[in-house]
Amino acid sequence: QVQLVESGGGLVQAGDSLRLTCAASGRTFSTHRIGWFRQAPGKEREFVAASLPSGEEPTYADFVKGRFTISRDSAKNTVYLQMSSLKPEDTAVYYCAVQYVGFFTSTSARSYGAWGQGTQVTVSS
Repeated sequence: QVQLVESGGGLVQAGDSLRLTCAASGRTFSTHRIGWFRQAPGKEREFVAASLPSGEEPTYADFVKGRFTISRDSAKNTVYLQMSSLKPEDTAVYYCAVQYVGFFTSTSARSYGAWGQGTQVTVSS
């Protein structure tokens, strides 16, 4: 069983950058697709990005294309989300999770499991 722990969140100003880290312990997820999601107060959890270590192109939500980059270090069992040009609307708790359902990249949170506890990102204007 894999356990995920997110870190790297914080309070930044609009236009700043942050790098979130998703570290896995237990069973490695080297062959699984890892997704980042976020949830703002009063809103549903939404897909941000996902990657598979096989060389497949990452998938991004339209609202982060060109600003966020997902990458992974398989040796460290870690996935990163580099966020730049942050906007106040990016404020949310960010989660990583393992995709267990489906062959292609899923943007539905119901396809994912082993959720971490999340890390808060707050972007001030």
